[in-house]
Amino acid sequence: MSHSPIRKDKTCLNCRHVVEQNFCPNCGQENTDSRKTFHHLFIHFFEDLTHYENAFWKTIRNLLFKPSTLTKEYLSGKRLSYLAPVRLYIFISFVTFLMIALFPGHDTEIVTSDKNHKTGKKEIPKNIFTGNLNDLQPGHDFDNFTREVDSVQKFAPKEKKLDSFSYWVIKKIQYVKDHNSKKEIIDKFTESFIHNIPKMLFIIMPFFAFFLWIFHNKKKWYYFDHGIFTLHYFSFLLLIFLILFIIRRLVGLCGEDSPLTFISDITDFVGFIWMCYYFYPAHHRFYGENRWVSFIKSSVLFFINLFFILLLLIIYAFYTFLNLH
Repeated sequence: MSHSPIRKDKTCLNCRHVVEQNFCPNCGQENTDSRKTFHHLFIHFFEDLTHYENAFWKTIRNLLFKPSTLTKEYLSGKRLSYLAPVRLYIFISFVTFLMIALFPGHDTEIVTSDKNHKTGKKEIPKNIFTGNLNDLQPGHDFDNFTREVDSVQKFAPKEKKLDSFSYWVIKKIQYVKDHNSKKEIIDKFTESFIHNIPKMLFIIMPFFAFFLWIFHNKKKWYYFDHGIFTLHYFSFLLLIFLILFIIRRLVGLCGEDSPLTFISDITDFVGFIWMCYYFYPAHHRFYGENRWVSFIKSSVLFFINLFFILLLLIIYAFYTFLNLH
């Protein structure tokens, strides 16, 4: 609480409401002198910082090790002691993006294949393919497959040609393959995928809350309640991802052959197990159902959401690959 003298004027400086006590009953602003000394500003800043730090570390501790505690406390009205769910998720997302920017992966150079570098163009097939496109198989030689598709698109009857999107996908895959080595493709894809995981989680959250809403009593639980649970759960997932990412990047600074690499392998394993298990106690403690009922529901929900998340990740992975250069 501020130690500044209370203003003699009983009119709130913020909303002009009459203030009978120390705080305005209308907007909550303290009725103190607005002109502060440097000493007061310093003390006030320290008090706010200490309060924020206490709330922050208390929130993080409960988020990591006490599943559903934050959600139950928030919905019961105990909100000043913890960070708000939306603020918590935004803060962790911001730090995650910051750490990813500070600890990028290994830079790779674009390498053009020797034959394209020498000739500057692809070899145009002399033969004209007039068969059925369904007979074409990519096999192990994607270059030959692409040339055959090019031949079909140029010379085959209209009904035997690929649609424009399919043809574009094949050409894009060929472009990525021609301009990158296999290692470069893997490195670029992995880096791009990791950078965009926080975005994917943000997109998935409303669907996750919707599935929770379907499986629980509509009269007892509102979609808002499931939304708060989802925010805290995804904040936990993002925080674990952030911790594992930082550990792996720090260990990586020691070199790929460093004996410390086993540390990141162990933390990755433990983190993955905790991420998978966390949903079960969180679900049981928050919804307060019978253990077996909760276990069955949480298992079904886990696999439904896992399937949905994997589907979106596969779609996004395909999109990421097609946008490699």
